[in-house]
Amino acid sequence: MPHTPPPPPAPAERHVSVLATGAHLPGEALDNDALARVCGPLPDDVLDGIQVERRHWMVDPATGAHTTSTSAMATAAARQALDRAGVTPDEIDLIVVSTASPDYLLPVAATYVQEQLGLERCAVIEVRAGCVGAVQALDIARRLLADGTYATALVIGAEAVSPLLAPVFLGREPERVRMRDRLTVYTFGDGAGAMVLRAGEEGSAAGRPRPVFATRSLGGTRKPGMHIIGGGTDAPLAEQQRRPRLMDIRLDIPGTARFGPRVFVEGIHDMLHRSRLTLDDIDACVLPEGNAEYFAGEYGTAGLSAADQTTLSKTIVENLTDVGATGSAAVPLALDAGWSQGRITPGDTVLLLAIEASRYVYAGLTLTWDAPFPGR
Repeated sequence: MPHTPPPPPAPAERHVSVLATGAHLPGEALDNDALARVCGPLPDDVLDGIQVERRHWMVDPATGAHTTSTSAMATAAARQALDRAGVTPDEIDLIVVSTASPDYLLPVAATYVQEQLGLERCAVIEVRAGCVGAVQALDIARRLLADGTYATALVIGAEAVSPLLAPVFLGREPERVRMRDRLTVYTFGDGAGAMVLRAGEEGSAAGRPRPVFATRSLGGTRKPGMHIIGGGTDAPLAEQQRRPRLMDIRLDIPGTARFGPRVFVEGIHDMLHRSRLTLDDIDACVLPEGNAEYFAGEYGTAGLSAADQTTLSKTIVENLTDVGATGSAAVPLALDAGWSQGRITPGDTVLLLAIEASRYVYAGLTLTWDAPFPGR
């Protein structure tokens, strides 16, 4: 038999840095008073519970007209991140986008970002998900850079929920909008967040904690906590068109309030176990809804000790009050806010943790932050 040479050794893993982040929020902020005028008010205690005071929509609430698109928001966030990183679009060889609200089912939104950046050739991957998608997308890109497949990547989370919300109130008197529909309208916002990643030389990861990733769905035998109906293959198109709304967003509000915190607690315990870290080791926990009263108020019941809750509260980075629940954009928008406000600095151990109500999914990633304060 001819001698078969042994396979070449696996290349050393490269350290992957987040060079910069970027964000885009469409239009002017809509405060709660503005929403009260179009769909009626929410009780003060309910507003205090969701803790959203402002949000941005790509839909004009007066007319329903679209002022932008998911891919355009993604591209705007990407351009800011590239500018901050000092990277030109033609240096990007991988784009990974997460969204549950693309411009079209095909081609994927990532190719429209590619087009708008003027890139004739580029690897593109799209993750179809909500809140957890950007963390999953970030880990996909990180691994492809670490193993040398690509060198520089754009990771983007973008979401447009307002097109599903506007039909709830357009053409109706505000007092005729059901209270449970109002709660949905007040909760969500649109936007996009982006990250520029680059791989260093072989061996540059030495002495740094390895990034750790975990994701899991805990809702395989539960009804969805959030369900977007329409535009799929659940029923013939003619049947879908006979529904009151062609597309609709449905929330199991009691279910998410009860089970959502359990998903978070399992997620954070899983991440700490896998990374061999404690909460004392975490400098910043990017958790978009981490301080919402309906969520944080159940941490103890879900199994997080009082001591751990105290430690965690000192590290949470989130911006729910200013942007609302933004799906795939939530983690990158919160990360951008934390970095641009100086809460995340070089050398910090950062835990990104996203919780998604759809099938009660979590996704987490630990990393060592490298990017200096924007503008330096």
